[in-house]
Amino acid sequence: MNSIICGVDVSKDWLDVFIRPLSVSRRFSNDADGIGMLAELCRAEAVELVVMEASGGYERRAFLLLWEMGIACSLANARNVRRFAEAMGFLEKTDTIDAAVIAHYAQVKPLRALPPPKPAQMRLQALVARLSQVTGDLIIQRQRRGVANDAQALESLDEVIALLVRQSRRLEGEIASMIDDDPLWAILNQAFRSIKGVASRTVARLMAELPEIGRISNKAIVKLAGLAPIANDSGKKNGPRPVRGGRSGPRSILFLVAAIAARYDPHLGAFQQRLQAAGKPKMVIRIALARKLLVILNAKARDARREFQYAT
Repeated sequence: MNSIICGVDVSKDWLDVFIRPLSVSRRFSNDADGIGMLAELCRAEAVELVVMEASGGYERRAFLLLWEMGIACSLANARNVRRFAEAMGFLEKTDTIDAAVIAHYAQVKPLRALPPPKPAQMRLQALVARLSQVTGDLIIQRQRRGVANDAQALESLDEVIALLVRQSRRLEGEIASMIDDDPLWAILNQAFRSIKGVASRTVARLMAELPEIGRISNKAIVKLAGLAPIANDSGKKNGPRPVRGGRSGPRSILFLVAAIAARYDPHLGAFQQRLQAAGKPKMVIRIALARKLLVILNAKARDARREFQYAT
């Protein structure tokens, strides 16, 4: 267990710091100079781990720069930290309190160092995220065009749609090139697309947002994607087991793709029919299909990674 932990509450402009158990509290600017001073403080106080919440991207610069400076870092789930604070009796919420709670949570959990992804992985994540944004904007603009009547408004919408289409195609091309140029990703792409219904966008989302696929067990990957049933039993009660938590991006794409793949894959199709014959609710079937597909993809990724290792 780490004995000296630095909790960092991150905002757009500030890094509020609390070092446990030394009770050292500081505030630094969330820029290169401030991050450098934070690193100096961590060295001076023999900090073993810096922990910050995932804060919508505001933490990314500090996380990467601290690792470059040789300071081990990890990320904490913001919702879990807040619930931990409430459980510990901290109903107040200030930047200093949040930093102290993050450090305490990291020690109790205990959290371990989480090295940053490789540059190629980060670039793939950025491109896939941007493609998702552009796709969402394109859907909205096309919906607006469907109800527009004014000629000038239609012209404006057509210009925006054309721009978004060009950006979408360019991003798709860059993502495809990245996957084709990486030997491991190319093998994984081929393995995933051997399942009919799994298209290039699905492959890109899985590689960007679920890079652990093929490296961990089926049980672990299912839980990571938020598709594992959560036990809800107490005494003689056996309650329903919902799914929650996990990574919403991969989960949402798996819901869509599993329904398509079940039309063509005989194993998935038979599995769906058995659930329907047993009278399972539609949502239960949907979740079970997505979980089954993920297990299949995880197995294919595991085999593909082994094949790559043997070849190299």
